[in-house]
Order: sequence, then structure tokens, then C-alpha cells
Amino acid sequence: VEKPLAQARATEKTGFRPIRWVDGGVELIDQTLLPLEEVWLRFDGYRDVVAAIRDMKIRGAPAIGVAGGYAIALAGAEIAERADGDFMSQLETAGSEIAAARPTAVNLAWAVGRMLDLAAKLGSDPDIVTKLISEAKRIQDEDEAANVRMGEFGAALLPEGGSILTHCNTGALATGGFGTALGVIRTAWSQGRIAHVYATETRPFMQGARLTAWELVNAGIDSTLITDSSAGQLMRRGKVHAVILGADRIAANGDIANKIGTYSLAVLAREHGIPFYVAAPTSTIDLSLPSGDDIPIEERPADEVTHIRGKRIAPVGINVLNTAFDITPHEFVTGIVTENGVARSPYSLSLKKATEGTLG
Repeated sequence: VEKPLAQARATEKTGFRPIRWVDGGVELIDQTLLPLEEVWLRFDGYRDVVAAIRDMKIRGAPAIGVAGGYAIALAGAEIAERADGDFMSQLETAGSEIAAARPTAVNLAWAVGRMLDLAAKLGSDPDIVTKLISEAKRIQDEDEAANVRMGEFGAALLPEGGSILTHCNTGALATGGFGTALGVIRTAWSQGRIAHVYATETRPFMQGARLTAWELVNAGIDSTLITDSSAGQLMRRGKVHAVILGADRIAANGDIANKIGTYSLAVLAREHGIPFYVAAPTSTIDLSLPSGDDIPIEERPADEVTHIRGKRIAPVGINVLNTAFDITPHEFVTGIVTENGVARSPYSLSLKKATEGTLG
């Protein structure tokens, strides 16, 4: 059951994690309430975590991967306590339910698969639940460490004294901690390398206006919030010197699935000769899919478009298309920043090396 906790206990400029394991349960900051309210929720059942993922109380590909790992640990504890059937069979059923919560971001299925693989290896180990909890914590620790490394690799790519444009939310809120593209921006800012950040509002769920802006303000980074449709005009006026954003899945050829609007920004950046970078951990790379055409694209509920904060803004009866992601062809991507280095074209070679840790 979802249990509100006290007002957010962590709004620090560094060291922030949007999700954590505490006393046998999962606590996370409710991202649907930010930035107006900073409220933590507690979940003691895995299905409650699934609902939180589906309802975007936690979102961002790496973050929902971490949540998926913790959900498996909760499921294991529930199954072990019931002791009413085959543990592994029941855990696999729970894993399928967890992985289906959001289909586009590969990190969720990746984390669930990693946890199930460990459970299968442990077999009838009496400490299996404790070891699943440790593995879930390890997934989060590894993600945060990977993000810090990405920050260093990516910061070196950004033009000195430049203004950077980013889309959606890719900060600590979207990850196990620190952030992917926003982690790169955070690192570049701390180094004095960049001068300004433009954040798109990111309709219809407004992750940029609500979440990225909140993180930028808390980090003390000089920044400006813009409407999604302002990006092209800013580029034409020479106000944007690089674009960097995240990804929810990257195909073997380098095609990118990311928040809707990413493709439009890539086209604009190419037209204006602006480098277009993607920052994502290797867990986001899906070498099993040859191209972006093979990536499933999630459709979200219509009321995210027809309503704002529960108030209807569109007429009853209008049809709505609310695809949550789009595909950006690899030809538009200048480089993909991973924790193992920067992958560049041809991506079919460099991404494989990135996942193997052999990227030069």
C-alpha cells in the first residue's frame, strides 16, 4: 500500500537519490507532485511499485530499472513468506508483471532479468531474499557510479563557454543517482565549462518544467525554461551550442528511442550544425534490436494531453494520440556517451565495444 512519508528528506544539491531501500521496503519521491510538493512514498508490496512505475511516480529509464530490481526483491520476500508453491515459478510470474509496467525503456526488463538470473543461480539458498535485496542495491550503486563516469566523458564534449539545450528529465530523479545527460551538464557546470542551460518544458507530462527545472535550480545552474516549440528559433539565433539528452532504449545501429520531441530537436540541430549528443548507460543499449523500427513505443493515456493537473483543456470528443517516445535515426547523433566512453559512428561497432567495456 502506498504510504506518504514526511516532506522530502533529500533536496540536497549533491548525493540525491529518488529511490531507496529502507527497513524492508521501497521509498521514493513522488515525481508527479514535483516541484510544488516534495513528498516521499513508501511501498511494501511489489505490485505497489509496479503501479508507481506505471503512474510515473517514478520515471526515467535507469530509475525504473532500479525500481524493478527492488520490486523483484519485494516479490521474493512476499513469496518466501507465503511459502505456498514453487518460489522460482512465482518470482518469474512477478517478474513478467514488473517488466510489463513500461515497455519502451529496456532498463526495466534488463534489471528484472538480472534479478531473475541471480535467483535461478541461488536456487534453494535460505538467504535468497537477503541476496536479492543486496543485488537490487548493487544495481542502484552501479548506476550512480556509471552516471558519474558519464559526466566526465560527456563534459569534455561540450563547447567551452557554450549554452546547452536538454530535453525531458535526465537528472538524479531519472536514475539511481546523479543523472545521465543532466549529470554531464552538472559536471560541465562544476568545471566552469558551460555558461547556460536551456530546458524544454517537455509536453505533455512536463518533465522539463517540473523536474529538470527543479534539479537545475537546486544545483545552482544558470538556466532557462523554454516551450518545446522555442528550440528552433533559439538555434537560428545562435543561442544553442550543443544538445544533450538521454535515451530509453538504443538499438544496435545507434537509433535512439527517447521522449517524444527528441527527433524534432535532432532534425533542428542537424539543420543548424549543432552537435547532438545522447548520454545513457550501457544497460540502455539493446543489441538484440537491429534498428529503432524494432523498439516498442508506449502510448500513454489521453487525459495526459486533454487535462492539466486534472483540469480539462481540450473539448470532449477530440481524438488524442499520445505516444510517449519517438525514434531518432543514428545519422542525426553526433555521439553516445556511456560509462565506458563515447561511442561514435559506425554505432554497430562502437556500441558493441561499449557494452563489452572495450571502447577506446
